[in-house]
Amino acid sequence: MKPAASLHVIPADEARTLHGLFAARARQSPDLAAFHQFHHAGKQWVTYSWGEMWQMVARWQEGLAREPLEPGDRVALLLANSVEWVCCEQAALSLGLVVVPLYIWDSPENLAWLLADSGARLLLVGTWHQWCLLLPHVHRFPDLARVLCLEDSGGSTGPLPVVPVSAWLPDRADFRTPRATDPNGLATIVYTSGTTGPPKGVMLSHHNILWNAEALQQAVPSRPADVLLSFLPLSHSFERTVGYYAPMMAGSSIAYVRSVKQLAEDLLTVRPTILISVPRIFEKLHARVQAGLATRGALSRRLVTLAAETGWTWFEHRQGRLPTPGLKARILHPLLQRLVAKKIRARLGGRLRFTASGGAPLQEPVARFLLGMGIPLLQGYGLTEAAPVISTNTLERNDPASVGPPLSGVRCRIGENGELLVKSPGVMLGYWNQPQQTGEAFDKQGWLRTGDVVEIRDGMLYIRGRLKEILVTSTGKKVAPMDLEMAITADPLVRHAMVVGEGMPHLAALLVLRREPWQRLATDLGLNADDPAALASRAARDALLKRLAQRTTRFPRHARIREVALLLDPWTIENNLLTPTLKLRRQQIEQRYRDLIKELFTGRDLPAEGNISQRG
Repeated sequence: MKPAASLHVIPADEARTLHGLFAARARQSPDLAAFHQFHHAGKQWVTYSWGEMWQMVARWQEGLAREPLEPGDRVALLLANSVEWVCCEQAALSLGLVVVPLYIWDSPENLAWLLADSGARLLLVGTWHQWCLLLPHVHRFPDLARVLCLEDSGGSTGPLPVVPVSAWLPDRADFRTPRATDPNGLATIVYTSGTTGPPKGVMLSHHNILWNAEALQQAVPSRPADVLLSFLPLSHSFERTVGYYAPMMAGSSIAYVRSVKQLAEDLLTVRPTILISVPRIFEKLHARVQAGLATRGALSRRLVTLAAETGWTWFEHRQGRLPTPGLKARILHPLLQRLVAKKIRARLGGRLRFTASGGAPLQEPVARFLLGMGIPLLQGYGLTEAAPVISTNTLERNDPASVGPPLSGVRCRIGENGELLVKSPGVMLGYWNQPQQTGEAFDKQGWLRTGDVVEIRDGMLYIRGRLKEILVTSTGKKVAPMDLEMAITADPLVRHAMVVGEGMPHLAALLVLRREPWQRLATDLGLNADDPAALASRAARDALLKRLAQRTTRFPRHARIREVALLLDPWTIENNLLTPTLKLRRQQIEQRYRDLIKELFTGRDLPAEGNISQRG
């Protein structure tokens, strides 16, 4: 058995294709752990070596080769992260098929649109229930000819043949010669989340993704001994490149969580050395710590505060931004790290070498708290059109207010209105079936328009907002709502926030409150929390405005919130107000609450939530 220390990172030029990367890894380290997955039937975790994965992929390849599919045909995957996801994807890629990953929690209506737009010929689903939800829309995607399901039995399949994978897979198979050999050939279509309109299918080549994974390895290397806990969906380009292909390049192993609800337990079981996440997980951890402190004594709260403050001071010193801390900090830091910070790190397994946050901005106070607790948090930035990473902080150069310097080989410049423009070998081939939008995505010199307003300082990128989401008030002042919304949702009372005020003299915000904190606030104000009229009361709105004022003092006066509307019904993927990546669907929210938004700028009393006109 080859010792892990002798493994080397497989470069893009050696791999050539995504399947070539998998094949090279299986040849180089067949006996080493590749994936860990919980088997519910046996009620235990099972480890698969790279050699075992090679044999499994060969069976999937044979099964797909028997289907009437040609290179370039699309295969859609609608299942949770799993070794089955990997096997189907790798087999499809080896045959020159194009993989279309789908979000398992996306709405049936949107999934039907994606299947139709991509022209998928084959669909793999995890459960019969997922297919049954799509059955009413089957007429919308006539190109689909075959449905495979991981479950062995189910109910009615409708007009399309649905075959259990257990019956479809051959018992054994020898690996066929791969058909996909062109690094610049289309490998996958990854659909954007559709915050500003219908999703767009981003076409990425093998080389786009391989180059990005290799550049990331140069910035933040993985190691053969690393174990990555994977819970973000593989349909998210961030997870697919950073949490799948990059570890494969380095020979690290990947453990798939049982479910997001069991993430906390699986963190303690797997004890990962690498964790890839979106900000929401870190914000939830921070919120749980703060909620726990609210029930503890003053001494406990003071110890946690001191641990975060002294830890942050030492972090800044190690980064070279502060001189050596004073005697008090030198004495308190090691003590508080043992008494306080170690317990918080243990919630993430206790042996993280680094954790990466991406996909959306992370609130700076949360980042400072986690870094102060000794959690090696790195923030990066990218977009699906760039395969996806553009920049990242590193362990040696880490500023939580920034998303780090560009990866080696990524060129950046600032265009009109402060927009970041990018060139790199990771930039997409274009949008599927949308030549006009492909042209609009680039400027005349061929630079990719990111749509993000960015400041570049000392070689580091600082995100200032989305160009399309910039609000211009009637006074001509420009405001990036995203920064304001992050500051507002740092309040544990606020679940969601959307700032409005385009063409208006001031800014206002729609706030979705958390029920338990709202009940406590309503009681303090002498209001009945169960009465919808309480949300519209002047007392409640003034109380929220006061809280918001405390959290937005760093913003200029024209960027302060002057009025709020309070809501309790959460914005979700199911009600089409959040994208599958949990971003706000601003157009849909504005449409649903358009009458209420108008009232925010009239000076009149707002209607109670039960009387709000909501148009879907």
